[in-house]
Amino acid sequence: MKNLRVGALGAALLMVAVACGGSSAPAAETVDFAARSWPEAAAAPCAAGAAGMSQITSVDASTVVFKLCAPDVAFLQKLALTNFVIQDSGYLKAHAADGSIVTAPNGTGPFSLNAWEKGTQIVLNRFDGYWGTKAKAKTAVIQWQSEAAARLLALQAGTADAIDNVATTDFATIAADSTLALKPREGLNILYLGMNNTYKPFDDVRVRKAIAIALDRQRIVDTFYPGGSIVATHFTPCSIEFACEGDAWYDQDVAGAKALLAEAGYPNGFETTLSLRDVVRGYLPDPVSVATDIQAQLADIGITVSLDVQESTAYLDNTSAGKVAGLHLLGWGADYPDPTNFLDYHFGVNSSAQFGTHFDAITNVLTQAGATADSATRKTLYAQANNAIRENIPMIPMVHGGSGVAFKADVAGAHSSPLGNEELAVMDPGGRDSLVWVQGGEPGGLYCADETDGESLRVCGQISEGLFGFTTGTAEVKPLLATACEASADLLTWTCTLRKDVKFQNGATFDASDVVDTFAAIWDCKHPYHFGRTSVFEYWGLISGFLNADACTVAQ
Repeated sequence: MKNLRVGALGAALLMVAVACGGSSAPAAETVDFAARSWPEAAAAPCAAGAAGMSQITSVDASTVVFKLCAPDVAFLQKLALTNFVIQDSGYLKAHAADGSIVTAPNGTGPFSLNAWEKGTQIVLNRFDGYWGTKAKAKTAVIQWQSEAAARLLALQAGTADAIDNVATTDFATIAADSTLALKPREGLNILYLGMNNTYKPFDDVRVRKAIAIALDRQRIVDTFYPGGSIVATHFTPCSIEFACEGDAWYDQDVAGAKALLAEAGYPNGFETTLSLRDVVRGYLPDPVSVATDIQAQLADIGITVSLDVQESTAYLDNTSAGKVAGLHLLGWGADYPDPTNFLDYHFGVNSSAQFGTHFDAITNVLTQAGATADSATRKTLYAQANNAIRENIPMIPMVHGGSGVAFKADVAGAHSSPLGNEELAVMDPGGRDSLVWVQGGEPGGLYCADETDGESLRVCGQISEGLFGFTTGTAEVKPLLATACEASADLLTWTCTLRKDVKFQNGATFDASDVVDTFAAIWDCKHPYHFGRTSVFEYWGLISGFLNADACTVAQ
């Protein structure tokens, strides 16, 4: 885990902001446009064969140029991620180091933050200075409730207009109620059972394989998941191109699992923990029940498992930092529909420590696959990558889970997104002033460059915008703060033309320097604005490694 550089003063300011209910963006000085680059002196050196970024330059107020070390066929899709929404330069300067940016975001989106009532709700106001189509509702209220039954009760009682992640057992109830509307969500996700190879006995691939072949994954799907859910043959959902090249995952073989454990020196099994968070996701509709079933199945081969339910934000931090010594249950929902989003984030050269030491047989092939636009080559390389994952078993792919969002029937513009980034601004709550959305958990923070949980990302997406985004209810990329980005013939230089006359919610004018500072603050560990809730900036690995990475030290 990289250095947490929000100090005592910053933490105190965060506590005051939360106690007062949060607020709209605090003031920041105006920073006039000035053409500049990062790094300032010269492009960063590119390691041989490595992907990543070498320089970003604001040519003029409405033009920014990205220079890459290797072609990246998914570059525009990555720019559309909520983690890379654009920040105002003056706001970064004033509010990154003191930590207030974490709870008081300042964006260009259709809603602005009114209040974050910690533990209860987040209230957003329609931003009347928005450059695009104004939000339908005057306010949007995001609440959270971990129990699916409680979310449904709120919808039925009329205290909520929309609820996320409907329970498997409630699909039929909602479909039969004429006052409600169910919007199924495509299962572009994966539930997996992770293991860290730096901890015994998971340093032995025989143990990892024994666990892999011990499990009846179909039983889990049949027992706990709604229709549209399927057992995972590969880590990436097969509806994504090149996702399911290579061999399918192992079938269940309990006798073979026991034999592998004996061969590895554990004829009587061993004791371990299974860590999880009790947060419902499309890939995990009933976390504790699924974990309990895994616990029972592993007992059949002599592995005694105790469950360790952790608070959501701490759990994500612990898994990313490689601090979970036993098994861990986690998942992933697509940010964009390409294998790089699933595979590079989890197994690529810039991936976290959740599975322990990287497997070169996986990372090397993924680097090659992400740097070519040739379809035949990508197909071959992703077959190799999937087979390497199957051979090394850093985790066990379990389920691609179908899920759903439910609305009051009078909500116009109701929709679900395959990426889980529903747009509240397009929803009209039956003429009511306020739209109330109830999700499974509270955000960890609202500076989403440094967040990974879906609760945070959904809220950030209502307040802030990137150069690109996704068309409502789809995974199709569309321009937002950029009007276009053109690539050079070799795909190493991307020149983006920016939208003019866009204002941030604090009144600052958007320009190319904001883009440079946004990306530089994430990219460079020595940048004066390189601060966040954890300062890990985990999603950055999808685009590049860090500049001055040695400055991103492990916090103790």
